[in-house]
Amino acid sequence: MHNFLRWSISVSLITLLCTISYLFWDIEIALFFHALNDTQSHDVFNIITGFGESQWYLGAGVLLFVVFRRRNRFRSYLGLFMSLSVAVSGVSADIIKYVAGRARPILYFSDKLYGFNPFHYEYEWISFPSGHATTAFSAAMVLLILYPRWRILFLAAGACIAFSRIFLTEHYLSDVIAGSFLGFVSTFLLYHFYFKTQFDVSEFK
Repeated sequence: MHNFLRWSISVSLITLLCTISYLFWDIEIALFFHALNDTQSHDVFNIITGFGESQWYLGAGVLLFVVFRRRNRFRSYLGLFMSLSVAVSGVSADIIKYVAGRARPILYFSDKLYGFNPFHYEYEWISFPSGHATTAFSAAMVLLILYPRWRILFLAAGACIAFSRIFLTEHYLSDVIAGSFLGFVSTFLLYHFYFKTQFDVSEFK
């Protein structure tokens, strides 16, 4: 009951935060970064945003699982945990993107289009939630669970990747908030209901 209450409060707060951002902050923040003329920073964040691509984590996870499958059960499950977490969160994000059909900032800059057009999967209409933020926080949560000593580093890295999507005006703030939360939740649930019984986290500390 307590867990259900905590999750209900968390989801409600994130929903409220995304709603407030959608109504009052998203456009202003997007316009601010769109108006920036900082080529050097843009180049840096273009590199950072690449670390939000799911294929890196899927590939690394599968490789770990295959290489250590018969040598080190814990390391092999780390790879499986990483690849499944990123895959599950990514598929979830893609489904929500299709159902929501939210316009990306580029459509506001060009045609003042802002809002939702459900069940569209064209690139310009899949802004919510941010897939890069989802992947970044899913991967960060895997590492945080297994290596809690470095949690600040992992969360900071995830936040930096997520922020890059706002800086590059690929997403609105609310897209990034929702994606980050989705990555966090999906990984936590996957760990709690399956991987928690498969290995002792203390092995990784």
